[in-house]
Amino acid sequence: MSPLLPGRSRARALSVEELRERSASLREALDEGGDLLDPTASARAREVSAKVDERTRLVGGRTVVALAGATGSGKSSLFNALVGEEVAQAGMRRPTTSTPTAAVWGEEPVGDLLDWLGVGRRHTVQGRDDLEGLVLLDLPDFDSRESANREEARRVLELVDVFVWVTDPQKYADAVLHDEYVAVLREYGAVTIVVLNQADRLRGDGVARVTADLARLLERDGIPGSKVIATSTRTGEGIDALGERLHVAVAAADASRHRLGLDLADSARRLAPSVGEREVEVDRLGSGELVDALARAAGVPTVVAAVERDYLMQSAARTGWPLTRWVQGLRAAPLKRLRLDRAEAGITDADVRAVLGRSSIPPPTRSARAAVDLAARRLGEHAGQGLPTRWADAVADAAAPYDERLADELDQSVLRTSLRGRDPLWWGLLGALQLLLAAAAVVGLLWLVVIAVAGWLQLPDLPTYDIGPFATPFVLLVGGLIGGLLVAGLGRVMARAGARRRGAAADKRLREAIREVADRVVVEPVRAVLARHRRAREAVARAHAR
Repeated sequence: MSPLLPGRSRARALSVEELRERSASLREALDEGGDLLDPTASARAREVSAKVDERTRLVGGRTVVALAGATGSGKSSLFNALVGEEVAQAGMRRPTTSTPTAAVWGEEPVGDLLDWLGVGRRHTVQGRDDLEGLVLLDLPDFDSRESANREEARRVLELVDVFVWVTDPQKYADAVLHDEYVAVLREYGAVTIVVLNQADRLRGDGVARVTADLARLLERDGIPGSKVIATSTRTGEGIDALGERLHVAVAAADASRHRLGLDLADSARRLAPSVGEREVEVDRLGSGELVDALARAAGVPTVVAAVERDYLMQSAARTGWPLTRWVQGLRAAPLKRLRLDRAEAGITDADVRAVLGRSSIPPPTRSARAAVDLAARRLGEHAGQGLPTRWADAVADAAAPYDERLADELDQSVLRTSLRGRDPLWWGLLGALQLLLAAAAVVGLLWLVVIAVAGWLQLPDLPTYDIGPFATPFVLLVGGLIGGLLVAGLGRVMARAGARRRGAAADKRLREAIREVADRVVVEPVRAVLARHRRAREAVARAHAR
């Protein structure tokens, strides 16, 4: 703990560099957390950070000790007793607009420090070299009827290095002292001295009983092990003991760093409930449910079906009966109807957007949009698990529902995705075979026509070659027709299998593109909030470390 508490191991005071580093960590936590942190704790932390920065600039070799107490506790008389002369006005002579009074030991300049403390009344003490470096403040009564006095006492108490709580036998158990001051400052036991003044008013073992009871109340307030100093300005009892305790604080020359370290730790402790203990890992691809819902909203099933139909039409045009292929040209191409039919070479994404704008994929149904919203909400809920309410709400808000921006991103991702593939080799083989069969059928037909015309004109018979029981022209004609039908049937069977493969490949590419949209538009904002939380959490931990 502190040298102010005898009998306890002394905690190491932080160095100026460590104080500044932890103050910077506290500011980082505030900057990262912003309005997602508790406002009261944040305001307190900003005040502490500013205080640490200013106090470390002024730290020098001075130790600032404040005498604080209730009206009638005799702290001004105690102040005068420590100084050795009447500096502070006590009792009825105390001004109604009371302000702090400072007594300064030593020659080291103290003007900037007292200006920062806002103390105008100053007195330089001669003698008592053992207290050199001490700045002793007599504060207004914390229970003064004047609100300005109470606020002034609270303001200065926020800035001093050591508290000396002065009470008396009549008010030592006062609820205001314990509930509004001592209990609130339980974290500052290391820099707190408790004085039971006016001990001469007690008789017999009264001093021992009251100091023991006061120590019990302090332990209840969260300051265990406190040794109460009984003093009397009338008899001089305890004045030297209090002076020795102050000498210990001044000689250590680290009370200010103890106090600042406690301030930082207390501020970080107050901020700790505003951050969680950890963050949920959100993978790059987000939720499978989200990708499925976005694919449905983007019309991927419709596009895949169009890819398969387009493949079947191309296959029929390349491997069908040559004399009837022209019929395929009369049918609208499925991808063209969706404005997804584009050449692959030389076309950039900017060209696609400029020329095509939006596709003609039918807009998503209400149920498809609702599925996206539900998946995004579930992703946000999953990512916000274990986080305080403000952070969990921020994560949920970051998981964007279906809106016009998301719809445009999905549509453009479909437009940018290549939906075609290389023409299969068998298209060329079957197409060439169809041309041969068609040529054979045409030759056979023309041959038969020539024979018929020659017979009608009673011209000499043209030579023919029989293949079994059938004439060669007949075999060419019938063989070409039947072969063409068989090849066309084979082409349809192979086309259906190829269409399924082409559709599966397009579906995979489309889903990958949609995954990137999900990651960029929905998941990345969630990760950004979680990253802010992680940085704030780690900064709070660094500021709180002891």
